[in-house]
Amino acid sequence: MLISDRLSRIKPSGVRRIFDLARQMKNPINLSIGEPDFDIPEPVKEEGIEWIRKGFNKYTPTQGIPELREKISLHLRNKGVQFEEVMVTAGVTGGLLLASLALINPGDEILIPDPYFVMYEYQILLMGGTPVFIDTYPDFRLREEELSRKLSKKTKFIVINSPNNPSGAVLPKEDLLMVKRIARERDLLVLSDDIYDNFIFDQPACACMGQLYEKTLTLGGFSKGWAMTGWRLGYVAGPREIIQQMITLQQYTFSSVPSFVQKAAIKALDYNVDGYISEYKKKRDLIYEGLKEKFQVQKPGGAFYIFPEVPGLNGEAFVEKAIGQNLFIIPGSVFSKRNTHVRISFAAPEERLLRGIEVLNRIA
Repeated sequence: MLISDRLSRIKPSGVRRIFDLARQMKNPINLSIGEPDFDIPEPVKEEGIEWIRKGFNKYTPTQGIPELREKISLHLRNKGVQFEEVMVTAGVTGGLLLASLALINPGDEILIPDPYFVMYEYQILLMGGTPVFIDTYPDFRLREEELSRKLSKKTKFIVINSPNNPSGAVLPKEDLLMVKRIARERDLLVLSDDIYDNFIFDQPACACMGQLYEKTLTLGGFSKGWAMTGWRLGYVAGPREIIQQMITLQQYTFSSVPSFVQKAAIKALDYNVDGYISEYKKKRDLIYEGLKEKFQVQKPGGAFYIFPEVPGLNGEAFVEKAIGQNLFIIPGSVFSKRNTHVRISFAAPEERLLRGIEVLNRIA
């Protein structure tokens, strides 16, 4: 057999069949996309283009160019995040892979609140680890009893993603303080995926684990807040011992991160995106108000997803009905051990959202 044993625990994403169905659709109402519907801001694009023209097109230091690392460090310190060292990665997903390689031994257990970004589960499985899921339904809050029940001697670290993909939930500070207390008692690391930290709707900013607990690996990036999804740029900040090992791993995996993109990211960190976030808050309000009468649904506090429970409690069947009405959404089972919800992205023009709301209410 040519295929490695590690892939025996990996299966294709459950969304593949849904995408196969969607390919048969003509001009669908697409509310599935997990990326902003605005373009990279013009000054940021121009900065990248200018550095290409200047010839800044060669390999860069493995850990990222010094001026970007300094800018990210300042950005994080201004937010009150605790860390010893920072590195630049090929998107947050690249950072997740390096962290998994650096930290997970076969048999280690990693705690993941459910629902969750699908990549967490499968990167853990690739390393021979065991994902252990913490139920957060129906309000997507962390409860101490549930978290404590899932802890064991094999627990290695806890994953926190707030604002959350797929629910849009923002964990309140009291939940994070509870995680901090338990992590400190057990001497556990926390991995905090903060990629949606720009998308906060009902408060000036949200609390994050890196502000509260020194043994946190904070992951962030430029794909969501500045729409730089195709430019693949992220960062990881945390304890020096871990970051140094991740830099070594990056030498033998990604080698380095695209050059001109790093220069553009320096510009991005000075570019105010409040106007974009204000527009997304309006979209959040539009879709929440449009669905709340016929769906059990939590109002998302951040990101650009809403995660309603569907009538009949069968998300996959509901998605097939939606596809039959030319609406493309994602079953919640892609992001959860439950099949009771669907993920809807409101990163779309208002006219498309209104059409989607009409279809959703009709098939509900």
